[in-house]
Amino acid sequence: MIKPVKFDFNAETAVNNSFQAKSSNGDIQQKALIEFETFVDTLKKYLIDVTVIDDTPAPLTPDSIFPNNWISFHENGTVVLYPMFASNRRLERKQHVLDEIHQKFKIDQIIDLTGHEDANAFLEGTGSMVLDRENRIAYACLSPRTDKTVLKAFCDQMGYRPVSFTAVDLDNQPIYHTNVMMCVADQYAVICVDSISDKTEKEKLIHNIEQTGKQIIEISPDQMNHFAGNMLQVHNKSGQKFLVMSTQAYQRLNSRQKEALEHFNPIIHSDITTIETNGGGSARCMMAEVFLTPAFVL
Repeated sequence: MIKPVKFDFNAETAVNNSFQAKSSNGDIQQKALIEFETFVDTLKKYLIDVTVIDDTPAPLTPDSIFPNNWISFHENGTVVLYPMFASNRRLERKQHVLDEIHQKFKIDQIIDLTGHEDANAFLEGTGSMVLDRENRIAYACLSPRTDKTVLKAFCDQMGYRPVSFTAVDLDNQPIYHTNVMMCVADQYAVICVDSISDKTEKEKLIHNIEQTGKQIIEISPDQMNHFAGNMLQVHNKSGQKFLVMSTQAYQRLNSRQKEALEHFNPIIHSDITTIETNGGGSARCMMAEVFLTPAFVL
């Protein structure tokens, strides 16, 4: 997780992120910092290992709080770097972040997909893709930030099978990131099925998930608009699993949905309203999950 130093509304990303809305009240950075630190403390309370890396004031990176878009970490020791739509988000790929990760974890290779930016083709990490790591499936709703060619390049190099589709919001605009409309956990998947208008694509997605033995828990477009699809399953140091989301997302779920999710694992939520409003991303976007082997075993 990246601790923000100059978090703010990013006009470059707002052009195709309908979840963003600029706040006019108070110090956005200070409020975001408090929300960030409270979120981290909440995770640590459940003995979840969190690697926090400080952002730098320069170059200016107002969205650095969402690191999962530019980098991902994999169990075979691979780190993948991704091509980003907004030019100021490309500046988030700071060497000191990689250096600090390398101090704590073993990195065997780096796959750099950022050259696709030259062709205006983008794939924003585990925002653009929701990975079923166990079954090697990359789910992706196509958008200006999620290009089918780059998706194939990732899958070819990492041994994944792509399942792509189109999904739209209530204004019939492409959903900018797949991870706002679906979450894949070990035994279940949370999906805004109604956001997929093409019947064939919808049936294909459902079929692929059901074939992996996961239970589908549906959310509505309104719930999706309040980040109820932006969740991540994590585990703590003793292997206990949790589903992490924002308080806004949790409050939008109905009792039946909460009961279905808590049948599998407890829910952790934290209030990150300032971050969600101005950044257009939520809890899942703030966590770049690490599957690398620790450099030192204590």
